Amino acid sequence: MSYDILTALILFAFVSSITPGPNNLMLMASGANFGFRRSIPHMLGITLGFTLMVFLVGIGLVQVFDLYPVTHLILKLISAAYMTWLAWKIANAAPPKKGEVGGTPMTFLQAAAFQWVNPKAWAMALTAITLYAPDRSLYAVAFVALIFGAVNGPSVSTWTILGQQLRRLLTNPVRLRLFNFAMAGLLIASLYPLLGGEI
Repeated sequence: MSYDILTALILFAFVSSITPGPNNLMLMASGANFGFRRSIPHMLGITLGFTLMVFLVGIGLVQVFDLYPVTHLILKLISAAYMTWLAWKIANAAPPKKGEVGGTPMTFLQAAAFQWVNPKAWAMALTAITLYAPDRSLYAVAFVALIFGAVNGPSVSTWTILGQQLRRLLTNPVRLRLFNFAMAGLLIASLYPLLGGEI
């Protein structure tokens, strides 16, 4: 892989990882509601889960869509239903009482599994493999996946830190409730590309 292509891959991985999407919105909500330390399993689940997803898509999973087009529709429906449920959970998260830790953040396995119903993750994985590992060789696919893993970790951490900093402003239960409603609304809005026919 040439220096120019490597630079383009790193830039693509950074821009697609740092921009708003379901993962980053949920991490900001997690940082605000649970703090950075309790959100670490969530962050690791996203980073490692997405890295594995890119690898598996690259070594042939994408061909399932070509062979069985109905699986594409099924994925869309499952993604929309699951993300709607997550938005409802975020919107209805009760603020913790004083001296009490309310709710639980997403676990490592839940965050890793979420990548498979995350429309932005699918778009990122398919684009990355198409552009930067077109021959689908094991080496190229593994390299693209590793680059995404290395770039994704710091990117998702940024959103958790942002949420943690917002936590200082959200000590009032009403403000926290409004924040959670806003995050839920943005999560639902992130379904627009999925429902509009893109993945």
